[in-house]
Amino acid sequence: MTVAIPIITEMEQLQAFAARLEQHASIAIDLEADSMHHYREQACLLQFSTPEETLLVDPLRLANLEPLRKVLADPAIRKLFHAADYDLRCLRRDFDLEVRGLFDTMIASQFCGEEKFGLADLLNKYFSIQLDKKFQRADWTIRPLPHDMMNYAAEDTRHLERLAEIMLTSLRVLGREEWVAEECRLLEQVAFDVQSGPKYLRFKGAGKLTPRQLAILDLLLEWREGEAERRDVPPFKVFGNQGLLAIALNAPESEKAMASIEGVYPRLAERYGRQLLRLVEQAQVLPDNQLPQFPKGVRRFREPEVEKRLAALKQWRAGKAVDLQLDAGLLINNALLEELAKRQPQSLDQLDVLKNWQRQVLGEEILDQLRKG
Repeated sequence: MTVAIPIITEMEQLQAFAARLEQHASIAIDLEADSMHHYREQACLLQFSTPEETLLVDPLRLANLEPLRKVLADPAIRKLFHAADYDLRCLRRDFDLEVRGLFDTMIASQFCGEEKFGLADLLNKYFSIQLDKKFQRADWTIRPLPHDMMNYAAEDTRHLERLAEIMLTSLRVLGREEWVAEECRLLEQVAFDVQSGPKYLRFKGAGKLTPRQLAILDLLLEWREGEAERRDVPPFKVFGNQGLLAIALNAPESEKAMASIEGVYPRLAERYGRQLLRLVEQAQVLPDNQLPQFPKGVRRFREPEVEKRLAALKQWRAGKAVDLQLDAGLLINNALLEELAKRQPQSLDQLDVLKNWQRQVLGEEILDQLRKG
């Protein structure tokens, strides 16, 4: 019989656990959320591992996570995450918690030149541990949590300490420990953007629609959002983006026409067809002066000299990435190269768009490339 990992559900337990965490130099952390199952996404479970224990914290059963604030914010205690970006955003959004002292083993593995940097790949490579990902898309709001789900969750932190030490050893040999430290300090600041404005502004393909088609899409997206909230499911589980875009493009006038559209499956046409036809009709009769307009981005015309400098920088980057055995985009991304090509800085002080490690490692070579241009 599977033995469940201990789970904290009471504030007194959490306070005692937070006090124990403060005694450690390093702790491993992970988080499970319910984005696949509910309308309002939330963090449902936190996993912690120290050299002495692995524990789960149940935020759905606790009034708050305030006892963890001090230890998470203490930069002297190393916080081990793998692919921390999403977890840090959730901690800030749901609990107003910030993490300092971050060490992200995924970022570290990328700077070590690992070709595969998923946690499962790394654990298999270094420890011959095969993670079972059968609960990757599970509903983490169910209570009580089954023992096998609890044990599954614990595996994501149980081995991070050993993995981090391997990554740190490699980084020190390569002279890249400070590179990763800077990347992690920057990552500590991430937060979810507060989205505003019409939903079609964040819908792929909306920018190519006519104002009339955009009006249809706007109504469809608002309808889907309301239906998702009513059913407490993510919007994509109500109706897929492909189907909504196809309806906006084709503006069907009958249930038969609706059902023939690619992406509108029979069960969707049967369940929602009449509602969607009414929305299409509503958009079709809107006066022209009430139709939405997708904001047009300013077309960017690069000067020939800028294009020449950018091409030279990309060619240089490709060779440098091979030399350092790093992904070119990790070394320096296209947006930064374009900015440098436009600015054409002449000194290290003027390379202020770069991170410190990039300026130190790549700065002189970048300036040489720009001088040649």
